[in-house]
Amino acid sequence: MYKNTAIHVVIPAYDEERFIGQVLTRLPGYVDKIIVVDDCSTDDTFRVASASVDPRVVVMRTAHNGGIGEAMCLGYHKALDLGGEVIVKMDGDGQMAPEHLTLLLDGLIEKGYDYAKGNRFLHNEAISQMPAARIIGNIVLTFLTKAASGYWHIFDPQNGYTAIRAAALRSIALEKLDRRFFFENDVLVHLNIQNFRVIDIPMPARYGDEESSLRIGRVIVDFPIHSPNYGQIIYATWPQRVPARNSPRYLQFPVGVWLNKDM
Repeated sequence: MYKNTAIHVVIPAYDEERFIGQVLTRLPGYVDKIIVVDDCSTDDTFRVASASVDPRVVVMRTAHNGGIGEAMCLGYHKALDLGGEVIVKMDGDGQMAPEHLTLLLDGLIEKGYDYAKGNRFLHNEAISQMPAARIIGNIVLTFLTKAASGYWHIFDPQNGYTAIRAAALRSIALEKLDRRFFFENDVLVHLNIQNFRVIDIPMPARYGDEESSLRIGRVIVDFPIHSPNYGQIIYATWPQRVPARNSPRYLQFPVGVWLNKDM
């Protein structure tokens, strides 16, 4: 436990046989449960994770390759069933340093927020190490996510290093979240609908030889229409999520119409 709080870490993994073993061994002792969800990898990710001798490790597998959202929803449900009070998302590629996990946890436990996420743009060293394509893509996607979610203070919405209180997680209809690239963005939209408090935490990142899936063109084209129910969510909840006091007045109507154009 960390500060009398049960901490469960969910690790979605797809073809991470080279990294998953080290990710598991580096997690600190105060983590109560480690839930690895293999999204039907084509390599030995499931075997490597299952070989862990750490009694905290629970290994699961999706019924089909459903994307990061599918894996996370399965892992989130398991973490709640096992009694997690704060549930952390940490990717299986080794980019998210476990020694910085306390920064996320303190955002919830000490500062009282409901959801904490990493922000590499608040960490100078992380920016200097970030590939140019990631920087441009993140800037574009950040603006779109700000407009969609109403969280105008957040940045780096694709950062998957997150922590959420169990109460906030239970309030989200997990089955409605995007199953693939925009999972983290969709979580922010659903959190703001219910007025949960979100905090950005300065967070360095490490970039190895894994290949980024962030494509600028894909971000611009796919984000407004990434989910069949997304336009309906934006249209129905725009007055609740983006009140005049939280966003530039001139953006509210045009952005709302644009995001809803494919209904």
